[in-house]
Amino acid sequence: MSEQTASIRITLQNAGEAQSLFGPQDGFLKIIESEIPAIIDSREAELTIRGAEREVDMLGQLFNVLLSLVRSGYILTERDVQYAVELAKDFRADQLLDLFKGEITTTFRGKPIRVKTIGQKHYVTTIKKRDIVFGIGPAGTGKTYLAVVLAVTALKEGSVKRIILTRPAVEAGESLGFLPGDLQEKVDPYLRPLYDALYDVMGPDQVAKALERGLIEIAPLAYMRGRTLDDSFIILDEAQNTTPEQMKMFLTRLGFGSKMVITGDVTQIDLPRGKKSGLIEAKAILSGIEELGFVYFVEQDVVRHSLVQKIIVAYDRSAENLQ
Repeated sequence: MSEQTASIRITLQNAGEAQSLFGPQDGFLKIIESEIPAIIDSREAELTIRGAEREVDMLGQLFNVLLSLVRSGYILTERDVQYAVELAKDFRADQLLDLFKGEITTTFRGKPIRVKTIGQKHYVTTIKKRDIVFGIGPAGTGKTYLAVVLAVTALKEGSVKRIILTRPAVEAGESLGFLPGDLQEKVDPYLRPLYDALYDVMGPDQVAKALERGLIEIAPLAYMRGRTLDDSFIILDEAQNTTPEQMKMFLTRLGFGSKMVITGDVTQIDLPRGKKSGLIEAKAILSGIEELGFVYFVEQDVVRHSLVQKIIVAYDRSAENLQ
């Protein structure tokens, strides 16, 4: 017995809406057609979708959600459409309406910063609720960027007095000892991503002022030893490269009125062979503590270029085959 076929029509207000929905050179439409098999026809201000009932229903939900976003003034990107298609396959595209509504803050140029995926939304909500949060998952999921955005917001609102950003000084096959310059210059290359996120949100001038006044501190993890950090928003980035001892040292720095966010990707460990990752150990030891938040990102949360997502998936598959 063949599957039920169906067709639906969606009325557009004008040709401009079709352009926003289909993207530059129909790029968005091509993504949708390549992922969900059905026939999509557009004539003037009307869309007709024909095909198997399930796919037609998926596309009906997808286009209505995208249209609703377009009508509320949201400018779609290729990444948004790709993510919407993934959700539409499980009839979850309507979750995007909530997602793209609120903005966390704006960049120093006034561009809104919003969460882009359900994983990111969960992460932001968890950081607001919990004092210590682990954000674990692949590169490009916005783990560090969103933590920095929330830290700057907390500083502006006065809920913390300073921001501390730190990373363990482990680099893949590079020794800091041979780089020219003083400690600050040696440290900067691998703390660069933290500066980049700060510059985006605050602008270089404000960052320089905040660093000067001690409102923001960017330092290697070793500098945290022996300190108790009160009224601070502390971010430990690249935490997969901490040793268990470093991780315990870091977590026990938590003072009153402080928040900690620990980010890392357990598939990218640069520690010498035989050394255990403090992040993997923390996950195992601490997962029973309710007050801690653990947020796990997946490939669908990658918000970089769609090609980056494909590269991550390919590497993951290869790793699984090797095991």
